Amino acid sequence: MKSFAYQSAFSLDSGQTLQELDLPQPVAQGHDLLVEVKAISVNPVDAKVRQWMSAEPGKAKVLGWDAAGVVKAVGDKVSDFKVGDEVWYAGDLTRPGSNAEFQLVDARIVGRKPSSLGFAEAAAMPLTTITAWEMLFDRLEVEREHSDKTILVIGAAGGVGSIMVQLLKHFTALKVIGTASRAETVAWLKELGVDYLVNHRQPVAEQVRAHGIKEVDYVVSLTNTEDHYENIVDILKPQGKLGLIDDPKELDVVALKQKCISLHWEFMFTRSMFHTDDINAQHELLNQVAELVDQGKIKSTLGEHFGEINVDNLMRAHALLESQAAKGKIVLEGF
Repeated sequence: MKSFAYQSAFSLDSGQTLQELDLPQPVAQGHDLLVEVKAISVNPVDAKVRQWMSAEPGKAKVLGWDAAGVVKAVGDKVSDFKVGDEVWYAGDLTRPGSNAEFQLVDARIVGRKPSSLGFAEAAAMPLTTITAWEMLFDRLEVEREHSDKTILVIGAAGGVGSIMVQLLKHFTALKVIGTASRAETVAWLKELGVDYLVNHRQPVAEQVRAHGIKEVDYVVSLTNTEDHYENIVDILKPQGKLGLIDDPKELDVVALKQKCISLHWEFMFTRSMFHTDDINAQHELLNQVAELVDQGKIKSTLGEHFGEINVDNLMRAHALLESQAAKGKIVLEGF
């Protein structure tokens, strides 16, 4: 099967690229689905893995943790899917990714693709949807109804932020403050329904207070947490909650003590990596979001379509992600 992979970890300025390889088509067993990949999305995790993780000796590393496709075979322990089903999923960091014509994925982390979306529009959503959902409802345990609380989302116009804002507006009564720094991302967040906007290129606490909001109950920091940390601690209420998904080199947790702020890390691969007892939760949430999409209540966060899945387009997507200038999600479709 056609696959795009590498052997040794590399940076974009090294002169190396992904390689087109012909790898054996895998066989579905147990809980696995064999999916014919129709479209993929490229995420920051792809770039991080490419930079830091080499393939095992004699093997190739296939990236890609966002896909939509068609089930071609099912393992003997699969009951929720059949051959021909259209599906969407983010996959498992410990297994070969979706930058290949076929992929094995555990059915318990797969959902049915929204019937109202094409494969490209659907592929833009799984990883960010799971991340946003788990952060809000599993980690921060935000109140779903009748809340007068406020949440600040730093990096709200990116992939995770774009779906998080929609989940907040649909499921909760929280006032949503989103950060953006460019005219197009500001317009995007207004379209998604953000209540207040601030510029993350400037100190955020001062800007939030300029809106008449003294403190916030929750902060979700989706990028550059180190740069905003002092402002985050400042603007959070005593006994507030801080959630993050990035990897700060340093984080002074002692700064959270005086206000008794709780810290919550979200990593959407935890359930699949450790085969947690509630691994099926990702299957269930993807199905629930698919229903909302088909009802017109949640929209795809596709930002840019980079064409077919090939080396040049994948490398172009990696470069845009590393520039931190992407709006919404970058997708590729077809081989």
